[in-house]
Order: sequence, then structure tokens, then C-alpha cells
Amino acid sequence: MTDHALPPVVDAETWERRLRALRAREKAATRELDAIAAERRRLPMVKMPDYVLEGEEGPVRLADVFAGASQLIVYHHMWFPGEEWQCPGCTGFTSQYTRLEFLENYDARFVVVTQGPIGEALAYRRRVGNRMTWYSTAGSSFGADVGAPPGGGFAVNVFLRDGETVHRTWHTDGRGTEQLGHSFALIDLLPYGRQEEWQDSPEGWPQSPTYSRWATSRDLAALYGPGGGE
Repeated sequence: MTDHALPPVVDAETWERRLRALRAREKAATRELDAIAAERRRLPMVKMPDYVLEGEEGPVRLADVFAGASQLIVYHHMWFPGEEWQCPGCTGFTSQYTRLEFLENYDARFVVVTQGPIGEALAYRRRVGNRMTWYSTAGSSFGADVGAPPGGGFAVNVFLRDGETVHRTWHTDGRGTEQLGHSFALIDLLPYGRQEEWQDSPEGWPQSPTYSRWATSRDLAALYGPGGGE
């Protein structure tokens, strides 16, 4: 038996009634997200300079990071110089993405860009078992110019390429990235949720300090890195 409080037990008819009421709110939220996405498609854009990043094969123009696609999603991974284990939130977030080929059907690509030197960044990618394509903006102002400066936080940017010209179309950071992954979406379905102190939970629900249940970068490397899970 659990040591924590439990939801009240009711008859099936009462449960169905409460579920229908919640589903009505969930459907309304879905329609609002549709409306937000429609507004996102109507955002103007801003022309970008001709940045040069560092990739696994050497310098690469931002326009060429698209690899022939017209749309590009960039996750800006936090980087701490000289640290063996980088941000666990970024490491965990990007570990969700192992099969991105479906984006090809939408004329799009998803890559990681970090402020770390490309050699160190690629070594870290291998250590934690990350499968995405990584680039470095250590020798460029690109990251700083799009909300991900050295020593700064993580961010997501979206770009649209028109021939050799690249435009910035969208940006988010902080909790704005949550809906882009499945981890929190699944956890929020659970009766106890994320179990973090800031959440609005019933009396007696298990709660612990924010981030305390997150996997560390070392944990993630053990799961997904070379030989992980064997």
C-alpha cells in the first residue's frame, strides 16, 4: 500500500461525470493551442545575417545547416565551459529525439546548437548517446543574437530559408519548450503529476523540491550512452 494520500473512490457514474467536465476543459485548451498555432503561422519574420557555424565536418553557413530543407528548428543547448556533465535539463530534453526523419516530409530539419567548442560538443553528444546533429556557435555571434548567449539559458528558434537567405520566424525559452517534448506531457497524466513543490496538488500528495526527480546527465549517459541499457 502507498504511504501517500489517494484520490477519493467514487462510483463509475460520478467518475464519468467528473471526467467529462475535465475533458471539456482539455478540448478547449486544444482548440486554444490550435488558435495559437494559427497565429504563429501568421507571424512576420526577420532576415538573418550570413552566420557561419562549426559542424562535424568543419565550418558551415547557416543556410547550409538546413541540408536542403526550407525550415529549421534549432535547440540551443546550455553549455558550461570545462564541465564534464552539461545541463541535465537540456541533456534530458534532447534525449527524447531519436527519430527525426519524419520532419523530411514537412521540408524541415531539427538540430542542436551549443556555445561549446565543436570537439567538446561532439564528445559530449557521444557520451550521453544523443543522436541529433550538433553545431557550435562558439566562433559566431549567432547564439547570442537569437537569445542563447554564452553563459545563458536554453532556447528554441525556428528559421525559414528562401534560397540563400535565412529568416527567423519564432523563438521560445524556459517552460515554452515543454510542449515540444513528451516527457512532461506523460508525467502530467499521472495522478501524482510531477510531484514538485510548486505544483497545485491535493493535500497529502507526494511533493519534493523542483528538479529533484530529474535524471542527471550522468544518469542519462548510463541509459543512452555507449553501452547504455545493456
